[in-house]
Amino acid sequence: MKLHLALLQSDLVWESPDKNLENFDRMLAAVSEQTDLVVLPEMFSTGFTMNPERVERDAAARTLEWMRDRAASMNIALAGSLVWPLETGYANRFIFMCPDGQFHFYDKRHTFTLTGEHKAYKSGDQKVVWQYKGFRICPQICYDLRFPVFSRNTEDYDLLLYVANWPEPRVLAWDTLLRARAIENMAYVVGVNRLGNDQNGLTFIGHTSAYNALGEQLAYSEQQEVVSVSLDREKLLEIRQKLPFLNDRDSFTPGW
Repeated sequence: MKLHLALLQSDLVWESPDKNLENFDRMLAAVSEQTDLVVLPEMFSTGFTMNPERVERDAAARTLEWMRDRAASMNIALAGSLVWPLETGYANRFIFMCPDGQFHFYDKRHTFTLTGEHKAYKSGDQKVVWQYKGFRICPQICYDLRFPVFSRNTEDYDLLLYVANWPEPRVLAWDTLLRARAIENMAYVVGVNRLGNDQNGLTFIGHTSAYNALGEQLAYSEQQEVVSVSLDREKLLEIRQKLPFLNDRDSFTPGW
């Protein structure tokens, strides 16, 4: 059983959903027909803005409909996070849109206090696992990567999926932690980052990557491009059977 992913690594236009969706439409034209899941970066329609009120409140609904339309027309799942208005306040919400128009979501648990994300967005309070084409997928967002207790594989997921706006000065941590999460959780790990510069003066150089359960790199990019990678669940299960490290994991639970 295989899952074919297309990882869309791109520059983002600041706080401009329409321009970003136009750009991703161009990139989607290069996605292989074999693709099962397309993954976009964190806040793919706006960039990592700490001013969600500047984004039109109906932009989230329009973006959701764009995801629904593209998922249906291409017969793929489409995933990425965006600014999501709540009844009061906002969330950094990871959307997983299925080809049939149904979708799942996860709200970022660890808001990035260094830039005041905790003041602009409400923190999520649930860890979730979704099933798609025989794979159990655990979604996480950017800063979540630094907290291994939260991502700990107690649900027997197959794929730990990160979307991010992770800047160049700390990209070594991104590379290191993605590989570490794969090894310690005996799972595939995929991280999709952005490129370019934002209005806060930060530079992003990508390093979108995929790793297997042994920490071996399956894909990597520093370019604006569609990165293709295929994950094989049977191979994952073979590794876990040969090296049953998860049987010895600690029994503590995170206190959130």
